[in-house]
Amino acid sequence: MRTSFTLLLLLCAAPALAQDADIQKLLIQRQQQSDAFNLQLRQSQEALKIAPAARAAMESRQQFERVRLDDVSATQLRNVRAETPEALRAHERHQAEVERRPFYSPIVELPYKAAPPPPPLRPTLKGNVDVIDAPRPEIVR
Repeated sequence: MRTSFTLLLLLCAAPALAQDADIQKLLIQRQQQSDAFNLQLRQSQEALKIAPAARAAMESRQQFERVRLDDVSATQLRNVRAETPEALRAHERHQAEVERRPFYSPIVELPYKAAPPPPPLRPTLKGNVDVIDAPRPEIVR
């Protein structure tokens, strides 16, 4: 009787654990979709500022960033485990967010301010040069 009760309890608990893992996957997936949208938005804003000559290099870099984000997202969804305790689910989601953070941080553009021109150099006769105040001989021509 006791064994059948334990077996029944395990059979009832297994779907609950699986459901928790599915909910965890859905929460992470929703955040990943938001991050992918933010990355696309940032990249489209960057594209408006780029000259046509540099567009190919920019598009290549942006494609590389999107592929990296997709790879990180797929890895995170594969790593969600059903046996993770409920207390650690929030930490798991936070860790996934930290891993995706480099992809959705905005590019900060610092205003360009040219350095002031250096002051003109003024020759000085100090140092190793001794200045002699003496009459100069006249040059004979």
